[in-house]
Amino acid sequence: MLIRLDDGRTLQVHDTGGSDDDVTVLWHHGSPQTGALLPPLVAATAERGMRLISYARPGYAASTAAPGRTVAAAADDVVLVLDALGIDTVATVGASGGAPHALACAALLPDRVTAVVSLAGLAPLHSHPTWSAGMRAEGALRAALEGRAARGRYAETDEFDPDSFTEGDWAALEGPWSSLGADAGQAEAGGPDGLIDDDVAFASPWGFDPATIEPPVLVVHGGHDRMVPASHSEWLIRTLPHAELWYRPRDGHVSVLAALPLTLDWITATAGTSL
Repeated sequence: MLIRLDDGRTLQVHDTGGSDDDVTVLWHHGSPQTGALLPPLVAATAERGMRLISYARPGYAASTAAPGRTVAAAADDVVLVLDALGIDTVATVGASGGAPHALACAALLPDRVTAVVSLAGLAPLHSHPTWSAGMRAEGALRAALEGRAARGRYAETDEFDPDSFTEGDWAALEGPWSSLGADAGQAEAGGPDGLIDDDVAFASPWGFDPATIEPPVLVVHGGHDRMVPASHSEWLIRTLPHAELWYRPRDGHVSVLAALPLTLDWITATAGTSL
C-alpha cells in the first residue's frame, strides 16, 4: 500500500489486517531493510492474534527519500500511517536501526503508543564518550558525523565486514531469519539513500529526550553484539523512566531476534489491557 502525503512524499505501508479488537504491533525495520513484513514477524504475531503493520522509512523501497530527516521525524510519519489505516493505538517494536525510531514514537506520541520493545537498539551519540567502543564496523557512523555528503562518499566504497556477525547471527540468517538477509539485500539494491539518512540521523541530535518516555519499554540486547554493543542498552535502561532490560549474554545482533515471540508476550502482559 502507498500513502500519498500532503508534502508530496509517498510512504510504503504493510498491513496484515485485523479487527478493531486486535492488539496492533508496529514494526520499525532495521538499517537497511524495506519494511516488508518478514515471515517470522507475521508468524509470531498471528499466533497471538495480533495485527502487524510496518512502513518503509523515507529512502527505502517506495518511500520517498527525505534528506536531513531526524529520528524524531518518524513520529510524524507514523501518525499519518495510523490515521490512514484507522488505528488509534499501537505497541511498537524496533530492531537495530528501527529501535531509536520506535522510541521516538513513544516519546512524541504517548497517547498512541502503549508499549515499546527495543531489540539491539542504539543509544544517542551524546549518551557516553565510548559510544562506538565495541562496534566491529564503525566507519559508516563515523562518516555520518561529518554530514550527509561524507556519509554518501563512504557508501561508494563501503563493504560489509562478515565478522560483524557472530556464528549465531549467521546461523539465524541461514535459518529462521533468512528472509531478513534477503530483504536487506533488496534494500541495498534499491540504493543507499535510506541507510545514509538513517546513519546521519543516528549521529545527529535525535530530536527528543528518551528520559521523557512514559509508555513502558522493554530493552533487549545480546552480550555478543558486535554491531551495536550492549552498552547502548545499558545506557537506555539507566535513562528510560519505565523500562526493563532483558540481557541475553550469548546472543549477537541478529540471533537476539529469537526473543521476539517472548517480547510479544511481554506486550500482551504489560499493555494488552489498554490497547
